[in-house]
Amino acid sequence: MARKVRHPVTWRRRVDSASVAVLGEAVMQTIKSLKRTVLAGSLALAAVFSTSLLSALPAAAVPARVILLRHGEKGGPLQLCSVGQERARALVDYYLGKNAKKSLLRPGEVPTAILGLSLHTLETIYPVADSWKQPVVFYSVMPEMVDGKLIIRQDKLAERNRQAVHDVFTKPEWAGGTLIMDWEHDHIARPRLDIELTPAQRAKVQEKHPGRPVPTKATTLFDLMDLAGIKMPDDWPGDTYDYFWIIDFDQQTGLPSAFTMIKQEFGPPYENLPQNDWGTPENISASAGCTK
Repeated sequence: MARKVRHPVTWRRRVDSASVAVLGEAVMQTIKSLKRTVLAGSLALAAVFSTSLLSALPAAAVPARVILLRHGEKGGPLQLCSVGQERARALVDYYLGKNAKKSLLRPGEVPTAILGLSLHTLETIYPVADSWKQPVVFYSVMPEMVDGKLIIRQDKLAERNRQAVHDVFTKPEWAGGTLIMDWEHDHIARPRLDIELTPAQRAKVQEKHPGRPVPTKATTLFDLMDLAGIKMPDDWPGDTYDYFWIIDFDQQTGLPSAFTMIKQEFGPPYENLPQNDWGTPENISASAGCTK
């Protein structure tokens, strides 16, 4: 049986048409006035908000400085050898850690972020990050088993490399700061890469950098950060583990503006670490268990 719904009692009275017209006009004027008030208030609020937002953002979302280094000497695809592990400790004490003896950071400066790319870089740079009580921003590439061998896939390194550079140049929280990037040398700089450019891309690179060997694809930091615009090496030698690249960026244009290369030179208790010149072979005992 359907339930009867009792409607509330509504009171009605007669109103002549003239009164309705007057009332309607008054309502419309009130609505228009409210609209103007709300619109003006919204515009004023938006102007204040956008002005404060713009003033908080830098002219270009780029770091002021990037400190680049290669991971320590390897003991295979999964870990550093004993020499690389000692280099990781030395980097904390001498160059990159909190209260380092020969710090590459400016007085009172704290690294804005510390980045790594592979297990070798993570093992190298983690002690540095730990000294600052910071995490490593890890663009993870892990070794994979291929044909019975553990390898690090170059296409995955290239993909993570591009992701990292995208973040370096777009993250507002990194803008104007100093980043420490511990990287794989082949993806810092090397003249020949893995994947072919299209003819149009190749022609564009030749036009932009006449006389320079054309990379097959922009997958290194050298290419992705447009470092050819400043005087610096375009390759990181395979035997070189003991150098820093320091790159400064113009905060207005976002382009690299200065380059410094510094050799790692350690005192006690790390004075026996290899300190070979750029591009010259290391002299390491076979007992250290290091691999190429």
